[in-house]
Amino acid sequence: MEKTQSKQILFSGYAKLPTGITASEIYKVIGVVLLVNEDTGEIIQADCTLATAVARNHVSSILVGKPIANPDYLVRIVDTTYQGSAKKAIITALRIIYDKYRSYKEGLAPSAID
Repeated sequence: MEKTQSKQILFSGYAKLPTGITASEIYKVIGVVLLVNEDTGEIIQADCTLATAVARNHVSSILVGKPIANPDYLVRIVDTTYQGSAKKAIITALRIIYDKYRSYKEGLAPSAID
């Protein structure tokens, strides 16, 4: 019996970075991108446009494996484990992503198809 692979959906969110940090001099906004398993809501991959590999890798490591459907949990994780200047922008981008995810899931509801 062939195992079917779950559908993966990519979501992105952007938020203005604070002035005076390296990332804002390069990008002006932060982009956060999450690849999500549609069936489970688990974050499979995460990336962002922070200036250093350490910061990008940290954000990825704290988000991968977590449920996108629990934005308060994601915010708490970022709030407690990321103490960089871009924290508020990352949290804003995650909230935007959650809103997109929720809209996407609502659009898949059977009542929306009828």
